[in-house]
Formats: sequence, structure tokens, C-alpha cells
Amino acid sequence: MTLLIVLKWISKGKEGVVMSSDSKVTIGPISYETRKVYPILLRVDEKNVPLAIVGGAGDASLIKQGYRICESVLRNLAVKEWNKMTPSFEQFEEAVKQIESILIPRFRELREQGLDLSFSMVLASVDHTGKASIYLFDERGLAQPMHDNSGFAIIGTGFFTGGNMLLRLLGYEPEESYMLDIGALSTFIIDVVSEIDPAVGSFVGESYYMRAGEEGVLLGPLTEEAIKEYKEKAKQRKEIIRRIWRILDTAGEQKS
Repeated sequence: MTLLIVLKWISKGKEGVVMSSDSKVTIGPISYETRKVYPILLRVDEKNVPLAIVGGAGDASLIKQGYRICESVLRNLAVKEWNKMTPSFEQFEEAVKQIESILIPRFRELREQGLDLSFSMVLASVDHTGKASIYLFDERGLAQPMHDNSGFAIIGTGFFTGGNMLLRLLGYEPEESYMLDIGALSTFIIDVVSEIDPAVGSFVGESYYMRAGEEGVLLGPLTEEAIKEYKEKAKQRKEIIRRIWRILDTAGEQKS
């Protein structure tokens, strides 16, 4: 499985989405690195129009099918109905329904054939007004909106081995996310979980950020400089937390 974290990040009154993942895949005794987060873009003249970000965990073949279905539906709608632009919040909601209508019968057929499905996928977007959408698809093909409640999504085995607990412990709240360094937070959680879950790899920079800018919606990966910065921050913050814990054990909460 994996650990994929999707967080809503509010900056200057507008919502953005950060999707980050480890890059490790484990099948029995075999482990290898692979990409798990994909931007969905529409090429228009010399520009790429951002449509969404998608990431998944589970059976590799099913996840790839899910990616292709999302890409096909979104690009088709962008050309035929959205005037080759990033979808609005309402348009994206309708696109999710179309994706559901494809996934649900396909997965039902596979279950009827006796197959045990392992599938979780998150599809996210941000419209030109700065309104974020985050949808979590399950093994039935159904999508649950996460953008308002809870404002984030975590999938993969890392959810159970510490991802969700750490996110809560460190105080992430969508309404107060403007005060947080979301990149450092995602890196920290992935790196810490990777130390205890052999199915999760350390963070190597697989992260995309989608937001509304002054000249339109922007979507891009982390730069090498940002990756190095976040890795160093994660290392330092782990050590700071350990030191604070030791101080509290020695001096006690009241004295410290």
C-alpha cells in the first residue's frame, strides 16, 4: 500500500490543495519506487490548463484504471463543456458523478467475479475563485466529499500506522491551515510513518500544489530546493519534539 496525504491549505483567503505521497510499493518481498500522484492537465496551444490532481492506493492495475478514467472524463468535459478551462466547483462536482457512473458498475462486475478489490483514490481540484474540492473514492466506486468535512484525506496503510494520528496530534485544522507550513507537515508525517511501517517509504518529493493565482489556477510539483528544505525541517522537528519530551520528563510540565 502507501501513504497519501491531501490537505486543504488556506492562504490569503483562498483555498488550495496539497497532495503528497511516499513512492514505495511493496508486493510480498519485493519493493520498488513508483509515482503515485498525477496532475491532470489539458494542453491548449502552448499552455497546460490544470484540471485536477489524482492519487491512489491499492491494487496497481485498478489505480491506473482510475487515473485514466479521471483523466478521460475531465479532459472530455473541459473540451466540450468548460471552454478548455479549469472547472468551477460545481462543474467538478458533476464530473465526479460521471466518474462514479463508470467506476461503480466496473467494480461491481469485478466483485461478482469473486475478486477482492483494494482501491482508494483521491481526486482534488481548485477553481478560479479559490474554492477547493477533495473527493475520496472507495472500493465500490463511490465518492465522498472531504473538502468541507474534514478538509483532508489520508489513504493507504499509513493511515492506520500513524498518519491520521499524527495529523490530529500536530493540530491540523483546515480553518487554521494558513498558520501552518503544509509542506513541512506532510513531509514530517510521511517520514515518521515510514520509520514504523515497512510498506511506506520516506518522502522523496512527490507532492503537488494547486491554487488560484492572480492570472488563473496554478498547479505544480515541489522544486528540489523545497524538497531539501522540507526534509531538513522534518529532521529538525523530530529532534525538537524528542528534546521537549525529555525536558518534560525531567523537569515536569509545571516547571517547564
